[in-house]
Amino acid sequence: MLNKLRYPSLLLVVITFFVLQQTQGQVTFKPGLRGGFSFSTISEMHASYKTDFYVGGFGEINLTKRYALQPEISYIRQGSDNVARNYYESNVERVEYRDLQLGYLSFAVINKFTFGPGIQIQFGPALDVLVNNNLAKRETYNDLAFITGIAYRLPSGLTFEARFKKGALDILDSDYYYNERNDHYLFGNYNTNVNFQLGLSYSFGGK
Repeated sequence: MLNKLRYPSLLLVVITFFVLQQTQGQVTFKPGLRGGFSFSTISEMHASYKTDFYVGGFGEINLTKRYALQPEISYIRQGSDNVARNYYESNVERVEYRDLQLGYLSFAVINKFTFGPGIQIQFGPALDVLVNNNLAKRETYNDLAFITGIAYRLPSGLTFEARFKKGALDILDSDYYYNERNDHYLFGNYNTNVNFQLGLSYSFGGK
């Protein structure tokens, strides 16, 4: 009876060890750097896009040949140019235009799916912590966002990236900044971050 129990148990241990070894052989970790241009605006403001930059680092965890999970930490400058601020001076309404600047430390977790020779689909959530700004009034200091994009990776580890990032939280006080909203649309005074990124990333270790 003891022998009958021992051999199946031993076989289960061997199989488990073999599976773990195979899994560990597939999972790899590669650190990297990323940076590029940031094109951003604030929704419902009818303002101009701001051109700035982003820079950061990441750790690429390759779980399979086609899928990787990539935690990122980036500093990104966002905002909007030519934003109107209306105010009263001596009972006269006046309007001035300002370029709004918001600097975020962004913590993201990106899902990366690779197709063909090096085409990647990327998406995931981000938590943005406000570290500097020139807003006179704001609704919230931090932001939650969703990122989606496409990329092309070379065998060397160099990757060309294009991403779209949309904030979820109201960041501006619309009573202070004139938003020219269209009241036919829901959340007309709900001002969120809108950001496009175009840049490069490089993971150390190539393939």
